[in-house]
Amino acid sequence: MTAIDNPRPVRPGEELDLGRLAPYLRDALGAPADADVSAQQFPGGHSNLTYLVNVGADAYVLRRPPFGTQVKTAHDMEREHALLSRLAPVCERAPRPVHLCLDESILGAKFYLMERRQGVVIRRTPPRDVVFTPELARGLATAAADALADLHAIDIEASRLVELGHPDGYVKRQVEGWTKRYAAAKTDDIPAVDAVATWLAGHMPASGAPTLLHNDFKYDNLVLAPDDLTRVTAILDWEMATVGDPLMDLGTALCYWVQADDPPELQAFAFGPTNAPGSFTRAEFAGHYARRTGRSLDAITFYYAFGLFKTAVVAQQIYVRFVRGHTRDPRFAIMIEGVRALASQAERAIEAGRL
Repeated sequence: MTAIDNPRPVRPGEELDLGRLAPYLRDALGAPADADVSAQQFPGGHSNLTYLVNVGADAYVLRRPPFGTQVKTAHDMEREHALLSRLAPVCERAPRPVHLCLDESILGAKFYLMERRQGVVIRRTPPRDVVFTPELARGLATAAADALADLHAIDIEASRLVELGHPDGYVKRQVEGWTKRYAAAKTDDIPAVDAVATWLAGHMPASGAPTLLHNDFKYDNLVLAPDDLTRVTAILDWEMATVGDPLMDLGTALCYWVQADDPPELQAFAFGPTNAPGSFTRAEFAGHYARRTGRSLDAITFYYAFGLFKTAVVAQQIYVRFVRGHTRDPRFAIMIEGVRALASQAERAIEAGRL
């Protein structure tokens, strides 16, 4: 059986105030007054922070905004909690929320607890005890594409998830919104970013019926069964989820999907072993998804380019936090190179007209 993804010591500067948190959680969860409360942090992630919090014999996952963030709408704990409250009953891969804290005096921000979904998480490289064969690489890629298709098949009306978004005009708002976010966080002059933004604004496709969107669908947000790494048991990190054009979600997934023939600067920012022998190419991933859903890929270049652009802006927002001294996390110092690599890839895709 493959090792389960486990937390690590909390990164410097991201510690939780256990002096305030412990009595609050004991009371909120009905735990004994002498129950031990401890916290560790899950690795990975550059946005909302994720901790394993033990309260006595019970374990929970705590989510809170990053320290020093200025982008409040991207770290809305109430909305994330509300979404999971509606999603968990209709999606077995969604963690169940347990408690929402609106009192910012406890941790300096709102936060919530959810159940811990244990399993294997594939990050940049597979766990040491995993032999990542071509068969496993292809099986995992297939499972990921299937999981995205399943997500887009959820009835957003019956679950009331549609109330958490505004699907009409979604693509236009996204292109305009992320362009403005880039301008607000800009530090360096990168012409490719501006060129891609201009192209996107002039090539927006018509959208099909809206679905639930995860908006951050990649390997390190998937929990896999320890005895079968081609079975997705949970999907994590719902902070950017909404409802809208499902191909925007596919485009985001594809922007994370680095393949074997991509340039070195893009390989350096791979979010998982999607480039391993046997794995899908981006075109194969999109093709499998299209066969499962019946959706057209005629405008897939737009959706892929937008995914790259949006992720470049996210990297820019992360980088500017480091530049302004809001975080000391050394991972953030190289994010500007990610902005350049992603924007350049979007330019290449637009010029080639394909994935």
